[in-house]
Parts: sequence; C-alpha cells; structure tokens
Amino acid sequence: MPCTESNVARSPTLVVIRGNSGSGKTTAAREVRRRYGRGCALLEQDYLRRVMLREHDSSRTNPVAPAFITATARTALDLGYHVILEGILHTDRYAIALRRLIAEHAGPTHVYYLDVCFEEAVRRHRTRAEPINVTPEQMREWYASRDLLDVPGERIIPEISAFEQTVTTILTTSGLPGSPPLTPCPSRCPHCAAEPE
Repeated sequence: MPCTESNVARSPTLVVIRGNSGSGKTTAAREVRRRYGRGCALLEQDYLRRVMLREHDSSRTNPVAPAFITATARTALDLGYHVILEGILHTDRYAIALRRLIAEHAGPTHVYYLDVCFEEAVRRHRTRAEPINVTPEQMREWYASRDLLDVPGERIIPEISAFEQTVTTILTTSGLPGSPPLTPCPSRCPHCAAEPE
C-alpha cells in the first residue's frame, strides 16, 4: 500500500529498542509502554525466544526466532496495536527480518540503540530491580559494540542518558503520547469506559 499522509495517520506506530544485555532497554521499554497505557503491545525478545520458543540464540542453528518475533510484531500492528519491540536483536541474526518489518510497515517507525559500554552494562545489570541469572562472562560473550541496524532515522542513545531521560527521549521522538489508541481496548471497551479517569 502506498504510504500517504492519511494512511500513516491511521497506522499504528512501531518502536524498536535495541542494545546489549544490561543496557537498560527492557526497563525503558516497559516504562514507555506503562506510560502509554492500553493499545500498545510490548514484545520482549527474551520472552518470545526463551519462553515461547525455548530456542537458543545462535546463528549456527538457523534460528526461528527472527521470523517469529517479526511476524508477531506485524500481526499486532495489523490489528491496530502500537508496538514496542525490544531486545538485543543482534544484526547477524535479526537484521534481515527487522529491516523487512520496518520497510513493510506503512505507519511511523522509530528505531533506538542504547549504546552502553560493557563495564556500564555489567554495572546496570547488577542494579536491576528484577535480576536475571546472567554472569559477566556470559554478557561479555554476547556483547557486540555499536551493533547498529543502519536504517534511516536510527537514533543512538548514549550511556550518559539517565533512565528518565532515555524514556522521555523515546516517548518524545516517537510521538507515541500523541498517537491515540487504535484498538478496541481502550477506545471502544466498556471496561475501560467504566474506569475512573
């Protein structure tokens, strides 16, 4: 479908947040979605790959996860959800699928990369509110310096950006706060209508 002002205005927003383990992408993505509210889907790479597929993240296995994750994002977008997709999403395994998702999406797309050095990623990992059982050695093995997707408009968020600043940057530059929900919940949902303002 040709990308015109009218169909972009009615299309949901796709936000992709990438970065190394410990960079803060999951925490930031959850807060962005929390502030937006209903009508925005949060897709976490770790949950979709580790929990749903129980698949190892290795290029040696011809992984299913890249196609599965981007198909899930595409389905949510097609159903009217704004989508926040977050994860390490290494380019050697995910670039082709992500670039295709971005190219085929008719609505606004915003891509962010949290550029955090290894030492800072380990420090942030140790201070997580919900720690996960990952060692610095594993983080070192997964770490890829400045693993950019190289798509138009990709924004790099430097490690000097504090959590609140990162969340504000993503909300402000993505335009999500000004994008009304397009899904039945909350726009046409009787349960949402009954909730106090």
